[in-house]
Order: sequence, then structure tokens, then C-alpha cells
Amino acid sequence: MMKKKSISASKASLIFFLCQMISALDVPLDSKLLEELSQPPTITQQSPKDYIVDPRENIVIQCEAKGKPPPSFSWTRNGTHFDIDKDAQVTMKPNSGTLVVNIMNGVKAEAYEGVYQCTARNERGAAISNNIVIRPSRSPLWTKEKLEPNHVREGDSLVLNCRPPVGLPPPIIFWMDNAFQRLPQSERVSQGLNGDLYFSNVQPEDTREDYICYARFNHTQTIQQKQPISVKVFSTKPVTERPPVLLTPTGSTSNKVELRGNVLLLECIAAGLPTPVIRWIKEGGELPANRTFFENFKKTLKIIDVSEADSGNYKCIARNILGSTHHVISVTVKASPYWITAPRNLVLSPGEDGTLICRANGNPKPSISWLTNGVPIAIAPEDPSRKVDGDTIIFSAVQERSSAVYQCNASNEYGYLLANAFVNVLAEPPRILTPANKLYQVIADSPALIDCAYFGSPKPEIEWFKGVKGSILRGNEYVFHDNGTLEIPVAQKDSTGTYTCVARNKLGKTQNEVQLEVKDPTMIIKQPEYKVIQRSAQASFECVIKHDPTLLPTVIWLKDNNELPDDERFLVGKDNLTIMNVTDKDDGTYTCIVNTTLDSVSASAVLTVVAAPPTPAIIYARPNPPLDLELTGQLERSIELSWVPGEENNSPITNFVIEYEDGLHEPGVWHYQTEVPGSQTTVQLKLSPYVNYSFRVIAVNEIGRSQPSEPSEQYLTKSANPDENPSNVQGIGSEPDNLVITWESLKGFQSNGPGLQYKVSWRQKDVDDEWTSVVVANVSKYIVSGTPTFVPYEIKVQALNDLGYAPEPSEVIGHSGEDLPMVAPGNVQVHVINSTLAKVHWDPVPLKSVRGHLQGYKVYYWKVQSLSRRSKRHVEKKILTFRGNKTFGMLPGLEPYSSYKLNVRVVNGKGEGPASPDKMFKTPEGVPSSPSFLKITNPTLDSLTLEWGSPTHPNGVLTSYILKFQPINNTHELGPLVEIRIPANESSLILKNLNYSTRYKFYFNAQTSVGSGSQITEEAVTIMDEGKMAGILRPAVGAGKVQPLYPRIRNVTTAAAETYANISWEYEGPDHANFYVEYGVAGSKEDWKKEIVNGSRSFFVLKGLTPGTAYKVRVGAEGLSGFRSSEDLFETGPAMASRQVDIATQGWFIGLMCAVALLILILLIVCFIRRNKGGKYPVKEKEDAHADPEIQPMKEDDGTFGEYSDAEDHKPLKKGSRTPSDRTVKKEDSDDSLVDYGEGVNGQFNEDGSFIGQYSGKKEKEPAEGNESSEAPSPVNAMNSFV
Repeated sequence: MMKKKSISASKASLIFFLCQMISALDVPLDSKLLEELSQPPTITQQSPKDYIVDPRENIVIQCEAKGKPPPSFSWTRNGTHFDIDKDAQVTMKPNSGTLVVNIMNGVKAEAYEGVYQCTARNERGAAISNNIVIRPSRSPLWTKEKLEPNHVREGDSLVLNCRPPVGLPPPIIFWMDNAFQRLPQSERVSQGLNGDLYFSNVQPEDTREDYICYARFNHTQTIQQKQPISVKVFSTKPVTERPPVLLTPTGSTSNKVELRGNVLLLECIAAGLPTPVIRWIKEGGELPANRTFFENFKKTLKIIDVSEADSGNYKCIARNILGSTHHVISVTVKASPYWITAPRNLVLSPGEDGTLICRANGNPKPSISWLTNGVPIAIAPEDPSRKVDGDTIIFSAVQERSSAVYQCNASNEYGYLLANAFVNVLAEPPRILTPANKLYQVIADSPALIDCAYFGSPKPEIEWFKGVKGSILRGNEYVFHDNGTLEIPVAQKDSTGTYTCVARNKLGKTQNEVQLEVKDPTMIIKQPEYKVIQRSAQASFECVIKHDPTLLPTVIWLKDNNELPDDERFLVGKDNLTIMNVTDKDDGTYTCIVNTTLDSVSASAVLTVVAAPPTPAIIYARPNPPLDLELTGQLERSIELSWVPGEENNSPITNFVIEYEDGLHEPGVWHYQTEVPGSQTTVQLKLSPYVNYSFRVIAVNEIGRSQPSEPSEQYLTKSANPDENPSNVQGIGSEPDNLVITWESLKGFQSNGPGLQYKVSWRQKDVDDEWTSVVVANVSKYIVSGTPTFVPYEIKVQALNDLGYAPEPSEVIGHSGEDLPMVAPGNVQVHVINSTLAKVHWDPVPLKSVRGHLQGYKVYYWKVQSLSRRSKRHVEKKILTFRGNKTFGMLPGLEPYSSYKLNVRVVNGKGEGPASPDKMFKTPEGVPSSPSFLKITNPTLDSLTLEWGSPTHPNGVLTSYILKFQPINNTHELGPLVEIRIPANESSLILKNLNYSTRYKFYFNAQTSVGSGSQITEEAVTIMDEGKMAGILRPAVGAGKVQPLYPRIRNVTTAAAETYANISWEYEGPDHANFYVEYGVAGSKEDWKKEIVNGSRSFFVLKGLTPGTAYKVRVGAEGLSGFRSSEDLFETGPAMASRQVDIATQGWFIGLMCAVALLILILLIVCFIRRNKGGKYPVKEKEDAHADPEIQPMKEDDGTFGEYSDAEDHKPLKKGSRTPSDRTVKKEDSDDSLVDYGEGVNGQFNEDGSFIGQYSGKKEKEPAEGNESSEAPSPVNAMNSFV
């Protein structure tokens, strides 16, 4: 149910979006706390700014908001108050601001067009929505027009205009035929962005009478059809080839404006024969990588997410073998406003300061305006704590009455942005949100984090105490986080206890107690060991653990990191895993995992299953473990260990390995001590102080190692001063004003006694200073702050324990932190060695100004401009690094005759210093590259015309061109060489007085003052004397072009469709060549298939191809052995199921026709009987009133033909109307029908030929609006494909 008016909003959870600033409060997202705090309104959901609605459905304009207390809602329409109580068709949803306009009662949606704005208000302020522009969608019909058939000559271009009706939003255009099949498109035939169908050149197969343009209107889910267009292609022989001409856009230049973030679409479609190929470039730059796409056979350039950097000139070039043409589109990217810094909600306490910042950008630059509670701030009530400064509002000493919602509007001619941000002033005493007496448990030697979540306004100060009456916690062993959390980096057993958190501000004080328990770590004191077991034997792995008595461990066994097999042979005991009757499948790695609620440990061992020995011969095995370990001769630093060897198992013991366990520092961990030969059963062992020793012995023979012996009795050595100091002592600064001293800590048994600490000492080197020292524990780093930048320090770290100090440590030299160099290298000089190489010199920077370790020098250099072209280009800086204290370097790879700049910078470990002043130098001229092209045209009896392009890289000022040529006789011998010097400003030359019917070879190069560049060569022939041509074939058409002296086939291109492909190529060589095309499946080893080309055409159609398959293709000429083109690859389009169905062969159709025939027969009999009884039947003659009596509207009630009426022209058939069976659109029978372009399955034809598909199944209330539609042929036959 809907209520007429909503007064209260729902009690949604309040989540603050807070501004991150120094004085702003951070409100924890605690639901209980948030429900108690007041909050101004916040808009959470609203309809889009430009809202196009379906005129057949109710209009829903969304506006949802939250706040405390819940906000009330009001609306404006076209700038004035919209009183929904006075409009019976408008309701507001309960506990919401969303409006629902009921148009199902005959009300027109157009009556509610307009600009709507929602306001959500409570006692702390008012938030407003965007301006929501409501417009109903429209899908008008085509205007009536008389379409004449298009008669086109083969090879000419053609444009079929669609000109769809203007809808809201604009329709989607596509072309189909009468059978509702999409018209195939290719490089030759394609649809433009405006919907027109373009033919670059027409072919005979383009002749048809059913080119139909369709317009799909998504919002109303209808499809409108234009009258079919007829195209008739007549052939003329020969077909004249044509150079490219642009069909769209017209002219040589055009302009395009696009908005930032949109998709830029540029289009070029060209006419020509052969079909032109389109290429796109950006003048003075590159097309953006990863954002550029080519569509419609490269006729459309698509750049997504455009920005201002994409502005510029884009050139499309259409080219075929006869020439090229181009068009330049000047693109300007503008921008509607976008946020740089959007204002964010601000929560302050009374008396605090804060700021709201609203920064936006756009093109043109947007203007910023402020509102408060929906009212322009200039006319809003004054607030002495508020000051507006452009895009910033500054708040000083705010009070609770300062709470409000502020709106920032950033707008330019392309749009606007509107953001709400509230200022909420709260005065709250401290609250601690962490539950009282919460228990924290951690493992010893790991970090402990104890929470104290809090809130208050002003922000409370947090203090921690240990114990009920303990002193405040301070010192390096604690870390205090801003959110109130206390961190103990290394928790020890004595860290267990009660911790008290105290929060206080000027409004009050509160405290909370929590408990910390530190547990012993879990250890595996007897781990599973590697085993080699014979088949059918028994294998057993041990896993004995030691854990904190208050923790309950769980033991899990895995095989190869997976669960154990579900097999009764696997027996899991308390401390072991036993595998009975071992098989080969039991090979693998077995892992024992011990988990508690606080930690987890694991150990693994490998089981290898071997075959049983074939005979009970001598069994060689690993020895048994040694027995009866005994300790004697106990001294402070040594002891004697003796043992009895176990059984050798037929393989002599080669040696014994002695291991020890330190039960004081690392219980359960065994370390290697020493090893002795197998003949020895005693050993004198060296000991360290303050170690609780246990020993075990392992016997080794050629088979392997025995199991360890049982541990010996324990022996605790006395404590002593440390014997050694930490190693790897270093001093390296991390910042310009500190020195970080690091070292490798001593192992537990190296401490020699309890209370291990480190005395860290330092003093500045070469300065008469005293040593500064500090004693630290449980760390391996100390940071000395406030040091000068990069000065040497003497450093030493000495170990100590409760008994005293270790020996005096050695000193190391370290340095405080580096800073960026202060001085740039001076006296930079450049010596140009040649046109591509230069040497640069500089004076070294004083070491004192380097302020760090000198790593070298960097030379930045870049090309300013080419002296020959006088045109600047994008500066691309290059960098060369010279290590160490070098004062010179070489700059290779320079471009000749160019202007360069460079600078030099010194580099230390911190980075680069300032750059030296830019030094300019110029490279001398070099020899030019070869001319860009050489073409020879217009051959006559005694002359040839040469045309050429200037070198791509002149590398200087061109002085001349050198042309050399010589004749070639029939035996390929070269005649005398002639040389001609040509001025540099020429680009063509006519060579006269040549011999007729003679081949010439030409050598052409350019010169600068330095010398000649590389040359290009070409060959050509003069034509034959007509007086000597009796009986000789005349030159073919086009003999005005110079024929190359060697045959070649190039530029093989393919245009593939579903089952065929058009192959075209360019041929240079003797006339009357007979071509063939070879093709095969790409990657296949099958033989090439060969097709003969009729005549000397330069194109061929491959038919009978498999859809969705990659093919390889090449072209060759008959009679020229080995003369073929290079291979080209193409892929056919995906298979499309046939949509044509012969209705006459359908069983249901035959049955229907039989039923109709029987019904007509019965009606005739009834009429005949009644007529014989004398009955009279009035018949109203209406045929003269209609141009086409076959086109009659259908009555909605019974499906019969009714009277023709012009008023019914624009009414589509309703979904409930009855239609003949051959008009029913069935999606399951026609996958590529018009149904593909909508969401539903049913569609009907209107009497004007338009097709209206009601895809969503919604009943259409009103007829579609539009001009009178033109007549179209009856669609009955066209619908056969849907049967």
C-alpha cells in the first residue's frame, strides 16, 4: 500500500563519511553508538539527472535519505513547490521520499515532463538531490515517401539512405532483407554511423529488391521498418577502375567536439575500385595505446575514455592501387565538471576549527557556488563561525548551532556537479567501546595487541596502566596506536596481568580493564623420521608434543598434504601413526600437525616402500642406536661423553655423530656438535656457559644413519660473561638527520648467562667527542636522531649479561643519512666529434656538497630541432649515467644537422642534485638517407619521366641529386654509365634521346656538402617503334605505366564471410599472366588446394569454406616456376543457422490449410441452403474507398477483417489480438530474426509495413505517435522464415 504523504524515514543504520583532517573527529562504526548520535540528512539514493521513462509504465522518481532524527521530504517541480497532496495521481512511498506517478488511469506521461528536485530535512539541516529531468521516451514511425529503384552501373558507388525517425532516445539502426536475415557487410559494403548503407563499389550480386532499414527503440521495445529499397546493378565491359573518393565525411577537413570520458567515434567511408583500404593516423602524435579500437573494417576509429590529451587532428587515408585521398578531422575534447576534491562530511566538537573543500575541473573551467540547507549561502542566515573563500569554507570555533548541510555546485556549459556535505557539531563525554574484562591470549615471544576503542568529542586522550594501581606505561617496550590500541612487540610470561585503559576529555573521564595471558609455545619434541619399509611390513611415525597446560592441542596426520586414506590399516595413536601391512601406495610424505587456539606447529617424514629381498641372504641395514650414554669429567667448559655401540647389522659403523639439546634456550631442538670415527666410543666435548646440555649419539654405516640414542643426563654449565659480541655491525642513515645502527643478535646459548643486553656506542669521527652509549635488549637496531647530514661515525656494539660485559668490541665506520646533492656540476663543455657523436666535459662537484656517497653523474640530453626541417617536435630526453667520479662522457646516436641541449647532475644514494644550466650544441651535416621513392612513368620511344621524393632524413642541406643510368641488353650486360647532376629543388626529370625498346637501369641518390647518401635503383623500358611492331602484339591498356622488369604478386588481401572469401592482389610483370589461387587450413600439413582464375583478373572468390576456420592463402602465376606471393591468413565468420523454412512442407501448415478448406466448404453449403429459403443479405460495398483492398485492419475482438480507417494507420496490433499463424514470430525457429534485437518473442506488422515487437510482454496502452507511414508490401511471405 502507498500512503499519500511520508513524514518519517526508516531507522537505517547511520554510517558517517568523515573528512580526514587534523581537527576532525573519527566516529567508530559502532551500531549502538551511532544510534545515539544526531546526524544531518544524507541523500543515499536518487534517480539519474537525465531520466527517460517508459510512457506505458508508472513513473518512479527515487529519493532516499538517512539522518538522526529521520528526515522528512519535499519536492519542487520546475523550480516551484510541488504539492503532491493536490495531485491524485502522485504518491510518496512510506518512510521515503520516492514519488510514484500513476499513469495507468489514462493520464499522459507527457503531462509530468519537467525538472524535479528532492529535499530531505531534519532539525540539523537539509540535503538536496540533483535536478532530475523527466522525459518520456518516443518511438515515431517513418514518414511516407515514394522510393524509386536504384539503377547503378557495376563498379560505381552507392549510398542507401535510412533516415530513421527522431526518437527519444535515438534508435539503433540495422539492415535486413525480407527474410529477416542480416545483410552481410564487408570492406566493400558497410553501415555508417548515421545508419546509411554504403557501397564502395557495387557488384552484380548486389542486385535485390529487399534492402530494408530497421530502427529499434529500446525504451518502448519496438522496432520500426522502412519500406524496402530496390537496387539493380547493370554491367558494362570493361569495368572501369577508380581511385578512392570519400563518401563520408565530405570535403578535406571537418571538426568534432567530444566530452571527456566519452567514446570518440570518427568515421571515413570511401568509394573506389578496387575497394579502398582505410588507415588512421594522428598528426603530430600517436594513437593512444590500449584505448584505440578499429571497427567496421577499420572505417571507424574508436577511442574510449577520451581526455583533453586526445585533442588534435586525426587523418583518415583511403588507398587503393590507383591512388589515395584523405580527410582531416580536428577533434576538440571538452569536459563537463569533474571532481578534484569533493566536499566530505565533517564532525567537530564545540570550539574546534575545520574546512570544507570543493574543487572541480572541466573545460571550460567550472564555476563554484555554495548553498547551505538548499539555500544560496549569500542569502542564508549568517553564521559567525563560517567564512567562504572561493572553493573553501573555513569554520572557526564552531558551536552546536553551526550544524548544517552544505551544497557545492560546480557547473559549466556542459553540465554540473552537486555534492552534499554536512557539518555536525557534537559534544560527547568519553566512551570506551571495548567490552570490560575482555581476555587476550598470546604465545610468548610474539606481539600482543590490546584494544581500547573509544569515542568522545572533543577527542579524548588515552593512557594505559598495568595493574589496578600500576604506574602509567611508557618506554620502548610499548607501542601506543592512535586508535587506542596498546602493542607489546615481544610479550613475555611476565607480561601477563590486568591492563587499564583511561580515556578523558574536558567533559569527563572513563576507564576499562582487560586481561592478558601469555602462554608457552607448542613444540614437537620427538618428530617423525624418514623410514624405508619393506612391503607387507609395519611402519610407525612418532609425534611427541609439549604444550602449555592451559591449551588443548589437536593432532592431525596428513599424507602428501591431504587427509589420510580411509583405510583401517592406518592407526592414529596419541603420539604416533602406525601403518599396517604396508603397500606401494603408502609411499609419500607424512606430516604431523599440532594446532591450538593460539599457534600451530608441524613436522614431516618420508616413507619409502621397497620390495622384500628375494632370498633370506645377509641383510644389510642401518645400525642400531648406541646405548648407555655416560657423562664424566665435568668441567666448566668441557665434559667427556662415552657410549656403547649398537648392532652393526652386517655393515661396519663408519662414524658417530654427536648432537646436543639446549633445554634452557631451545628445548626439543637438537644441534650438531661433532662426529668421531666408528672405532671411537668416547669424546671430549667443549661446552658454553649457561647451557643445560643433553647429548645423543647417532651411528652411521654405508646403509644409512641409525635412530638417535636415548638422551644423556642433563648438565647445566655455569653462567659467565659473554665470549663474543654481535656480528655484522653497520651504521647507515635512513633520513638526512639520523643514523641507523644494526647488528646480528647473539643466539641463546651465546649469551653465556641470563639478562642478555647490548651496549650501543657511537661518536662522530675526526671530532673530539665522547662516546655516547645506550643499553637495549631484545632488539637488533637502534636509531640515533638529530645527526648532521652524511658524516662518518665510529660505532661499536658490546654484549653484556647479568655477570658482566663481553670483550671490548671492534669499531666500525658508518655514516649518517644522505641528502640530495646541493651543487650542480660546473664548466660544462661539449666537443662535437662528428655528426652523430659528441663528448661532454664537466668539473667535479666538491665532495662536501655531494652530501652522500658519490655514485656518479647523469647527463640529460635532448634534440631541440632539426636544422634542415626547422620544425620542433616532441622533446624526448635521453639519460646517460657515468659511474664514479668521471668528469667526461660520450654521447652516441645523435642525429646529424640538429640542435641539442644537455645538462649534467650529480647522483648520490639519495637521488639527483640540481641540473647544470642547459648547454646547447649543434651537430654538423652528414650524408643524407636515400630518396624516399623513385617512380618512372610515361615511357615513349625515346624518353622516360622520373619522379622522386626527398630523403626522409636529409641530415643537412641538400646540394643536388645524382642520377646515373645505363642500358641493359638482352644478355643482361650493362652498357656505358651516364651521370647527371640535378638541382636539389627538383622532384622530376624527363630523360630524352633514349633508345627505343631498351631497358635501362637507374641509380639515384642525394648529396649534401658532406657527401653522397645511399642510393636506390629502379629499372624501366622505353616502348617499341610502331614501325617495327608488325605482327607483334600492341601494349595492353595502361601501357603508359612503366612495367617492372621482374614479375611479382604483392598486397594479397582477403575479406572473409561465413562460407566464402574474396581474394584480391596486385600484379607487376608481363601481361596476359594466368593466375591461380592456392589455399588450405592454417597449421594443417595437408596439400594446398588449387583454384584456376579465369582470365587475368586480380581477384577471386573462394567458396565452400568452413565457418569459423582459419585459412592460409597464396597467389601464383602459371608458367613461372616458383613465382608465388607470400602467404596470407584469414578466418571465416561463425556459423549462422539457416533461418529459411519452406512453409509448404510443414505438417502443421498442411493441416491448417485442410481445416480452412473444410470450413469454407461448410460455409458455402450453409449459404446455399439459406439462399434457397429466400434469405436476404445486405452487403456494404467498401472496395472503392481503399487503394488496396487486400490491406485491412483486423478487429481486436474476433480477428476478422474490419473496415479500413485512416485513423487506425498508426495503431500497432496489440499483444492480445489474434494474428494468422504465418505472422507469429517464433524465436526458437529463427535465431537471427528481428527477435534478436529485442527482449521478447512476439511481434506484429502494422498496416504501413512497420514491425512492432512487444518484447517484454507489456500491453501497449496508446498508439505510437508519428507522421503518416508509407505503404509497404504485405509481410506474409516475409514471415515464412519464422515458421
